[in-house]
Amino acid sequence: MTMNTKRIVLSSDHAAIDLRQAIAAHVAAKGFEIVDIGPVTTESTDYPKHGEAAARRVASGDCALGIIICGTGQGIMMAANKVRGIRCGVCSETFSARMIRAHNDANMLALGARVVGTGLALEIVDAFLATEFEGGRHGRRVDMIAALEDQA
Repeated sequence: MTMNTKRIVLSSDHAAIDLRQAIAAHVAAKGFEIVDIGPVTTESTDYPKHGEAAARRVASGDCALGIIICGTGQGIMMAANKVRGIRCGVCSETFSARMIRAHNDANMLALGARVVGTGLALEIVDAFLATEFEGGRHGRRVDMIAALEDQA
């Protein structure tokens, strides 16, 4: 499957529906196609299933990047990183969002809805989306990370 470079998957648990919807509108306004697979009600739901589902869309090539959100961003990020081929980092400021793309070739971003407000979250998303992987010495290191998936 050819990767759709303009398609971004978004998901969250119940704690982050409002932030996910704000990010979806913001990113769509920038010309990206949004695949929103998150819940629509605030009924309690489990963040691991939402992190995994979004990660599988990225790993398959259906979506180029993913943005996932839970209360802290930590749990949903951990779940996503269990999927082969996913490199997801949780960010609460723009410097890290740029660096996970530039140095780690991150293909997913995790955010904590109880950690960052909407304005900062949108700035983090913009930094993540605007940054390209630098390659070079970082490519070798990303390959080392990928090789860990083949070890027991």
